[in-house]
Amino acid sequence: MSRQIKITVGEIEVDAWLNDTGTATGVFEVLPITTTINMWGDEIYFPIPVQRDEENATENVAVGDIAYWPQGSAMCIFLGKTPVSRVDEPRPISPVNVIGHIDSAAELLGKVRQGDTITVRK
Repeated sequence: MSRQIKITVGEIEVDAWLNDTGTATGVFEVLPITTTINMWGDEIYFPIPVQRDEENATENVAVGDIAYWPQGSAMCIFLGKTPVSRVDEPRPISPVNVIGHIDSAAELLGKVRQGDTITVRK
């Protein structure tokens, strides 16, 4: 069962979905979230009020993946290379729980900047 969410930064809005993992359910239950964006290379991340352990954690992610980072209690959106990427794929600093994916237009989020306000809602 996937659950639709919307991610908004200023005038930019993209549709995404969350998968049916326990971590994704925990995130879905605390929505909406409005907070400030942090950037790490082409990764957006921000703290969320969710505490979860690793669940099928991986360092293999794709552009458009949405993940939960257990070490930082943060949601991550992968848009491209990060400082630890080995080639042109995104790579988290440590294993993450992939909880969903942006349906389309992930590249629109490439215009966001450190400090912008982001809202994730049902």
